[in-house]
Amino acid sequence: MGILSGSPKNEPLHYGEAYDVWQFSMGAKGCVSVYRALSYHAGDKDLKSLVGDMINQAELEASECDEILVHNGLVPSLGLPDRPEAKLEDIPVGARFSDMEIAAMLSADTAAGLVLCSQIMAKCIREDVAALFAKYHATRAAIGLKALRLSKDKGWLIPPPLVLDRPTREESKK
Repeated sequence: MGILSGSPKNEPLHYGEAYDVWQFSMGAKGCVSVYRALSYHAGDKDLKSLVGDMINQAELEASECDEILVHNGLVPSLGLPDRPEAKLEDIPVGARFSDMEIAAMLSADTAAGLVLCSQIMAKCIREDVAALFAKYHATRAAIGLKALRLSKDKGWLIPPPLVLDRPTREESKK
């Protein structure tokens, strides 16, 4: 196999992998900033914990992706400056996100992240990079389940129309 044999960490990144890792790192750094802002808006302690988990995950992802970039001679994207802390009661009511809105935003972001991780894995030829994004995918799936359970438990989930009156097997065969 030549250049693509041996330890995956010693194989070169192809341009798509390099761009995806760089872009993912930049996106994770943006998520840290946004999630911190959302944590200032959150009132529910369980939601604050979920946001904290997502901040920690985004920081880990940015750090690990930056490590790959540096190891391959690429310059990572710059991080955003830290936000000043805000108290929930100092945020005007009309400008404040509700806990229900925050939970929905986090769920949507988690879903988009799952798709992105899958796309990056599908393009990889380096097994270590594919495995890293498989790890991110699994972690995001677990966070997504946690967000779903939280939204259900708190009454924040607005389900789509539910099929309550399903036909029996015999009726559906006709």
